[in-house]
Amino acid sequence: MKRSLLAAALLSIAAASLPSQGADKVKIGFISTLSGPSAALGVDIRDAFMLAVKLNGGKLGGLPAEVLIGDDQFKPEVGRQLAEKDIKLDKVNFLTGFVFSNIMLASVPVAFENKVIYVSPNAAPSPLAGKQCNPYFFAVSWPNDAYHEAAGQYATQKGFKNAYLIAPNYQAGKDSLEGFKRFYKGKVASEVYTQLGQLDYSAELAQVRAAKPEALYAFLPGGMGINFIKQFVAAGLSKDIQLIVPGFGSDQDIIRPVGDSMLGLFDTAHWALDFDNPANKKFVAEFEREYKRLPSLFASQGYDAALLIDSAVREVKGRIEDTEGVRKALKSAKFQSVRGPFKFNRNQYPIQNYYLRVVGKDSQGRIVNKTMGTIFKDRGDAYVQECPMK
Repeated sequence: MKRSLLAAALLSIAAASLPSQGADKVKIGFISTLSGPSAALGVDIRDAFMLAVKLNGGKLGGLPAEVLIGDDQFKPEVGRQLAEKDIKLDKVNFLTGFVFSNIMLASVPVAFENKVIYVSPNAAPSPLAGKQCNPYFFAVSWPNDAYHEAAGQYATQKGFKNAYLIAPNYQAGKDSLEGFKRFYKGKVASEVYTQLGQLDYSAELAQVRAAKPEALYAFLPGGMGINFIKQFVAAGLSKDIQLIVPGFGSDQDIIRPVGDSMLGLFDTAHWALDFDNPANKKFVAEFEREYKRLPSLFASQGYDAALLIDSAVREVKGRIEDTEGVRKALKSAKFQSVRGPFKFNRNQYPIQNYYLRVVGKDSQGRIVNKTMGTIFKDRGDAYVQECPMK
C-alpha cells in the first residue's frame, strides 16, 4: 500500500515538472458597438475579425478560436458589464472590439486588474499612450491624435490661413482637435464640441457660415459624420469652404449612405483599399467576397487585430497561460499587416505611415478612397516619452 502511494506521489511530482502542453482553445471576448447609428463601425470590425478567423480554418495561432461577441449598445456601463462577464465568468484569454474611447476606458480596467490583454482594433486614447500606458494594452490601430495631426499638416501645406474645428465632446474628440492644432500653423477660427451621437447640425452650420473659414476640419465618426456631410453639402457650404476630415470621416461606411457628395473630399489615414501589398490584396478580395461590400479602415483594423493575436498565440506555441510570453510575442508583431510596415513603440502603440487620400471613382465606377501621397513616415505619437514602460 505504502509503495503504491509512493509511486503515485512520484508520478504526480513528475507530471508537475513536465512542460505545459498549452491550451486546447483560445477564447476571445469581442465587445463592440453593434446597434444604433454608429453600428456600421463595430460591424465592420467584427466582420473582418471573424473573416480572419475563418480564413485561418476557425483557429488563431493554431488553436481553435471561440469568439464571444457582445454589443455594448454605445453605452459605457453596458461595455463594462460585458467585460466583467467575459473576464470573470467566461475566462477569456484576450479582450478586443471596442470602437469608442469612452466605452473602452470604462471597460478595460477590468481586463487590466485581471491581467487579461486588451488588443484595441480602434480606440487608442492619449492617456493610455503616455503616463497611464499599461502592459496589458496594445493598440493595433493608431493613436487618437494621429489622423488629426496628419490633417493639420496637410492644411498647413495647403496654406489655409484659418480653419474652423468641430468634434464631439469626449476623449477622442478632444484628442482629435489637439492633434490637428499640433501641426496646423494657421489661425483657428473657432473650436466647437458637440454632443456625442448628435445628428442635427443646423445650429453649428449656421455658425460656420457666419465665421467664413477657408477650411473646416470635422471629426464626427459613424452616423454623426454621415449626417454632418449631408447637411454641410445641402447648406451649400462646400462651394466656399474646404472640408477636411480624418480617414474614417470619408470611409466606406460614410460613402455608402452619402454617395456622390463625397467626391473630391480629402482625408488622412494609415490605410487604403488600393495599398499594393499581398496581405491587403487578399484582405480586400476576401472581405468583398464574403460580405458583398468593400471594407472600411475599421475593417482593416479588425482584421489586423485578429492577425496580431494569431501571431502571438503561434509564437508561444499555444501556451497562452504564459501572459508575459504572450505580451513579448505581441510586441514583436510578427504578422503581415494590411497596411504594410508595422511595429510597436515602447508604449505598445504603433509606429507607421500616414497618407493623404482623395475620394474618387475606381475603374468599376465605385466611389472609393485613393492614395495621393505620404504625409508622415514612421510616425509614433506625442505621448510616448511620458510612458514609464521600458
